[in-house]
This record gives sequence, structure tokens and C-alpha cells, in this order.
Amino acid sequence: MTKIQKIRCPNCGSFAEREHFPHHEITQTACPVCDYFMTNCSKTGRVIEFYASAGRSAACR
Repeated sequence: MTKIQKIRCPNCGSFAEREHFPHHEITQTACPVCDYFMTNCSKTGRVIEFYASAGRSAACR
């Protein structure tokens, strides 16, 4: 079962969502304000995919 948490974006501080996919052992964090996106392994914490728009994230600070 997928679990969704409301968190603060680690990039800009706005509200973002962290979605846990236990069957696939991954976690995705996404912020609609600064286009921050990260997928990581739930077991090891290893980053699988990462994206953050530099132009927008600078405006959020």
C-alpha cells in the first residue's frame, strides 16, 4: 500500500509530498513549487533519480 506524507521541501521549504512504495522499496519526494524531485531506495537511502530546477529553486529562497 502506498503511503503519502506532506512534508516541507528540502530545496525551498514549501509543502511537498513524499510517497512511499513499500512493494518496490522506493520513496519519491516531489515539490510542485520548485520542481524538486528525488527517488531513493527505502532500504539503503541511495539516490536513484534527482532533479531540481535551479532557476525556480533560487526564487523560492
